[in-house]
Amino acid sequence: MIPHSERVQCVVWINEAVASGARKGKVCDVVGISIRTLQNGEVNDDISADKRPDAIRPTPKNKLTQKEREAILSVCNETEYANLPPSQIVPILADQGTYLASESSFYRVLHEAEQMQHRGRSKERRTVAKPTSYSADKANQVWT
Repeated sequence: MIPHSERVQCVVWINEAVASGARKGKVCDVVGISIRTLQNGEVNDDISADKRPDAIRPTPKNKLTQKEREAILSVCNETEYANLPPSQIVPILADQGTYLASESSFYRVLHEAEQMQHRGRSKERRTVAKPTSYSADKANQVWT
């Protein structure tokens, strides 16, 4: 890919050549860029860096409010639900006629609050060290 400063210089050269009577397609072939690249640059009247990462994006209209997030956390931290994952909390609340948010929203809020480490009654995952290796010089020396 051609660096930004070189692309700008190429556009200047192409515009000079076209003003002198050359065809755009042939000049682009000589310079080494496609005519489509040139056309995209001309639409903006300047070739610049990609601005998508810096774009200001509006917040979604269905984003949970802070009150809703706090309600989810308070329900999940009640003693009745403290040891249950969201996949069990949401159906229990639905049976009671209460809907706070979807199951995935529960997971997302708990993860953001760093409360998703271990929420079940099962034992936490433990790491088991690899066994030490033994070597034998003859038969029946090592039994495990």
